[in-house]
Amino acid sequence: MTWGVVRGFFAIFLVAVGAHPVWAEGCFDAQGKPGKPVYLTLDTGHMEVAPLIADILNKHQVKVTFFAANERTKTGDGSLGTAWAPWWKARAAEGHEFASHTWDHSYWRADLRPATGGPTQFRIKPSAGPSEGREATWTAAQYCEEIGRAGARLEAITGRKPLPLFRAPGGKTSPALLAAAKTCGYEHVGWSPAGFLGDELPSGPYPNDLLLKKALRDIRPGDILLAHLGIWSRQDPWAPAVLEPLIVGLKERGFCFATLREHPHYKAWVAASRPATAPAAK
Repeated sequence: MTWGVVRGFFAIFLVAVGAHPVWAEGCFDAQGKPGKPVYLTLDTGHMEVAPLIADILNKHQVKVTFFAANERTKTGDGSLGTAWAPWWKARAAEGHEFASHTWDHSYWRADLRPATGGPTQFRIKPSAGPSEGREATWTAAQYCEEIGRAGARLEAITGRKPLPLFRAPGGKTSPALLAAAKTCGYEHVGWSPAGFLGDELPSGPYPNDLLLKKALRDIRPGDILLAHLGIWSRQDPWAPAVLEPLIVGLKERGFCFATLREHPHYKAWVAASRPATAPAAK
């Protein structure tokens, strides 16, 4: 039986049980055979390790999806500022994908339903920018504008239209928030349970070797993986120490890397959707 027939039978089985197939077109393992795709995503951070991460991705020809916010950095004027613009432009030239992480890395805190029966509003707390650390009440239009601002900046820097996807900081959302984002053209992306790579955890109880072993043991085909371009609180940085052996180890196990443009859950949305211009914030 040929690989194509096996793959076809497996895809039919997944449809029958209601699961999303994990295959990604053009995703091949280290031997050049169709591989088991995983989807590495990298959120912004303090950016100190960003050049080293880029070198490793380029060395191993791994394409990722970056979720970008204009966060505080160790050098420069913010992760989407002028100082880091050449870095983003170089990643676009290498074929990576981009999406919004909200402009000021703004956390959803709660839904607010007016007593008068009006539309749901949201309690939001930015962790960057001029309103860092202060909670505010936003309308759906304001939240859409926040998503779109990061996307617009990415497009201005790279010349490439970002994917119509976003990731809420911390993955914190509500059904109402997700519905609001979807009305202005953005689908939310979280991560798989095994895809949480642990770079936000304290390095004392969660050393790099433990995180690497756990990832190599638990990651499954189709998983969305999450790491960051630098975490302020971690004393022993996760990247690049874990990133390269993780990539090598997964490839040795028959995995391959694809961007969210190819992910079966988001592929049709990406192909069909174009983020609408958000209404002006009031």
